[in-house]
Amino acid sequence: MSVKAYDINSDYVLVAWKPPNTVNEAPIIGYFVDRCEAGSDTWVQCNDAPVKVCKYPVHGLSVGHSYHFRVRAVNSAGISNPSRKSDKVTALDEAESERLKGTEEGVPSAPGKVVATRNTKTSVFLQWDPPKHLKNLMGYYIDGRVVGSKDWFPCNHKPFKHSRFVVHGLIPGESYVFRVQAVNVFGLSEESQESSPIAVEPTLTTPSDPFDITMLSCDGSSITLAWKSPKHCGGSKITAYYVDKHDADNLEWKEVNQAGLTERVGDLTEGNFYWFQVQAANLAGVGLPSAPSESMKCEAWTMDEPGPAYDLSFSEVRSHSLIILWKAPVYTGASAVTGYFVDMAKKGSSDFVTLNQEAVSHCYLQVTGLEEGATYVFRVRAINANGVGKPSQRSEPVCAKALPGTQEIVAGVDEETGDVFLSLEACEICEMSKFVWSKNYKPIGDCPRLAVSVKGRTSRLTFTNPDKDDLGKYSVVVTDTDGVSASHTLTEDALNTMLELSYAIRHPIVPLKHGLSYEILEKGHVRFWLQAVKLSPSVSYRFVVNDKEVTSGEGHKISHDVATGIIQMTVDNFTRSDEGTYTCQINDGKAKTQSSLVLVGDVFKAALKEAEFQRREHIRKQGPHFSEYLYFTVTEDCNVMLACKVANVKKETRFNWYREEEEIVLETPPNVMSGACALPIPLFSRKDQGVYKAVLSDDRGKDTSTFDISGKVFDDIINAIAQIAGSSASDLVLQCTPEGIRLQCYMNYYTEEMKTVWKHKESKIASSEKMRIGGTAEMAWMQICDPSDKEKGHYSIEISDGVKTYTRTFDLSGQAELQVFSALQSEVVGGLPDVVTIMEEKSLSLTCTVWGEPTPEVTWFKNEQEVTSTEHTRVTFDGGKFASLVINKVTPEDSGKYSINVRNKYGGEFVEITVSVYKHGEQIPEPKLGQPKMATPAATPAVLHPGSERLRNR
Repeated sequence: MSVKAYDINSDYVLVAWKPPNTVNEAPIIGYFVDRCEAGSDTWVQCNDAPVKVCKYPVHGLSVGHSYHFRVRAVNSAGISNPSRKSDKVTALDEAESERLKGTEEGVPSAPGKVVATRNTKTSVFLQWDPPKHLKNLMGYYIDGRVVGSKDWFPCNHKPFKHSRFVVHGLIPGESYVFRVQAVNVFGLSEESQESSPIAVEPTLTTPSDPFDITMLSCDGSSITLAWKSPKHCGGSKITAYYVDKHDADNLEWKEVNQAGLTERVGDLTEGNFYWFQVQAANLAGVGLPSAPSESMKCEAWTMDEPGPAYDLSFSEVRSHSLIILWKAPVYTGASAVTGYFVDMAKKGSSDFVTLNQEAVSHCYLQVTGLEEGATYVFRVRAINANGVGKPSQRSEPVCAKALPGTQEIVAGVDEETGDVFLSLEACEICEMSKFVWSKNYKPIGDCPRLAVSVKGRTSRLTFTNPDKDDLGKYSVVVTDTDGVSASHTLTEDALNTMLELSYAIRHPIVPLKHGLSYEILEKGHVRFWLQAVKLSPSVSYRFVVNDKEVTSGEGHKISHDVATGIIQMTVDNFTRSDEGTYTCQINDGKAKTQSSLVLVGDVFKAALKEAEFQRREHIRKQGPHFSEYLYFTVTEDCNVMLACKVANVKKETRFNWYREEEEIVLETPPNVMSGACALPIPLFSRKDQGVYKAVLSDDRGKDTSTFDISGKVFDDIINAIAQIAGSSASDLVLQCTPEGIRLQCYMNYYTEEMKTVWKHKESKIASSEKMRIGGTAEMAWMQICDPSDKEKGHYSIEISDGVKTYTRTFDLSGQAELQVFSALQSEVVGGLPDVVTIMEEKSLSLTCTVWGEPTPEVTWFKNEQEVTSTEHTRVTFDGGKFASLVINKVTPEDSGKYSINVRNKYGGEFVEITVSVYKHGEQIPEPKLGQPKMATPAATPAVLHPGSERLRNR
């Protein structure tokens, strides 16, 4: 608080302050002091480490400069915000400050008009009018700025006491503006008005001397001359050439022209010999004269062939190539010039080689295949219909070697403006150099389609509205250098590529990672979103639905995230009225883009259906609900289980099972608090098809899950059973029966719905009287009746689970075959009813006839318990042929399941009989098991003879 400056001197100031009022904050461990020069926004920290006392001497100030100071406190939590800045303080010694205190206070007024004039090739001379109100003026500060830039740079660092100043260190070719401020002890004045722009140009000198004067034509009284331009133009365009002559009779040089060059040197005497010299002139004056030409005879040219080409020059000299250029002959001969031949020889040799077999029609030729570092000379011969003319003067020697640092022309597109341009950065330049651009080696000059600019060492050729007319070869030559030059061929493909980039820069778009899409959220809300590659904090955007802008408010939430580039709109209640076209339009600086999503027809219906489903799901989950709806599993013992998972339940929540709308009551009620419930379906088969339903309910609501066991679902369950059963299937075993033989395959569970195939010698077996196919819950079997030699061979059973097939085999041959036919020597046959119904107090006799060799053993069972002979129940087996079970005076306790097991060492039979006892006067009950039988008051012995129905294993 209260930051003030004391003990003001010319190079330091003592800054003091009061500590802040702190209550709950951590104790202060020190302070940082910052300074800022008046008129600037840049603060500089004065001390490297915090000072613990509330004062600090600030050193290193500039005399006469004004400053503000501020202080920041430091504790264990960090650095505080800065204090308010102090009043302005000017760095002056005490005597000077006291002297000025007695004068009128206030900063001076702004200086007057600033005038800039050229001084040298790197400096500018400035003058300005002093302020109207000086107020103890200490001096001036001068600032400069390059035209087109926003940044000012200081031209002096101490107050300058005079109203004129030379700014040094400027860049030739750049244009500048300047401004001035006055300063006194109280601070800086306002800035003056800016000066007019001034270009920093090199100083002018006279041109260097022309050279290589040659005769181009002669008519007997005048001669047309040519010479090469000076290598250095002196910093300005050459405006004229002056020619002097003398002849053999008078060695004194006389002016040929006084007002500049004409194409001819006239007033000559035919037959005389003449010598000429030339001088070039520019704004700085007339340069040095050239070396005298060789003697030239004034004699009229009458040959039919063309005269010599002239002004041979070189461009784009590289290690193995160059471009040679020339001008057409002045004297064309008897017909027009149709082309040119170019000859080349190594320096010092007279053995010229013609480079082009066919004459070129233009005045330049690219020469390739040069030897790096070798020096060559060239000449050019023009040709017309009458023949080849005299050769040009030899060119200057040229060395096949690129200048160090040589660069080529670069084609590009300006990243700010989108302009298509060609650019060359010169590896060598001087203060008087100029960039001369050509197209197809013809100077461009003033052309509205092209604009040439120069900045430092770089020249740029910019195309205004480029199209196919601008295709061609562009070259540039930098004058007053040792041959800095380059070329570039602008092709149609390259131009089209740059035009595409130009359009993208002039019409920038916001690049997108992901176009406008939608997703259905919880509660049925719909989120429309897109993602940009990058967004700035100043981005603006809007959502338009069916040509109407949507704003953030009730029912719609619109937002964006600069960090991720995501822009989104959430619709809370998505309904049929929301069908249509959605568009998001984005503006980010100069760039813009938009992305649309058409949500109509089937696509909209699908979105609406999903949104409505999610709304229902949200409501459903407020009460008890299924977190996983009904699904089936199959246990290892092939029991089918219908299972589900529940959530948001309580002890009072009820769970009920139904099949075809009839409730299924389990011995053990489902425990909903466990989070899972299951319904077992043992011995699954086709009889278990139907629609199953689970209902979950309490006072908060009800949820229902249904499961239709039919069609594909039924097949999937059977396949799942088959997978476990097939994996558990035993090898095929052979069992002898009275009818023949039986192949049996034991497994965890078998049902006829499983996909099983029996094969004999790889041929599928169809069930028939000869070969019967069946099974029980524990096994699958195939019965071969009355087997013969034809039934010998390889047998197999294939069990398929829809993906994998499980195969078990048996080879019926060898020892197995002997066992089969030995077993057939004993036969066990007989007959018993499936069901017997008898009145109380009657007697029941169950009898069957048994055959077999050896004689079989017979055992009777009631409810799977062996029956022994008693007074009430008598068991007999007479003569190894007749087996009987007699019950005297039956009672209801005699009801039950009876069975007989007949077996010898080769096999046997097992048959079951159900006995039902009813009381006198009661209605005879319907039979419940086996084939329907007529009820009889008392059963008579059932005797089956050979050829009748055989005992069936049930």
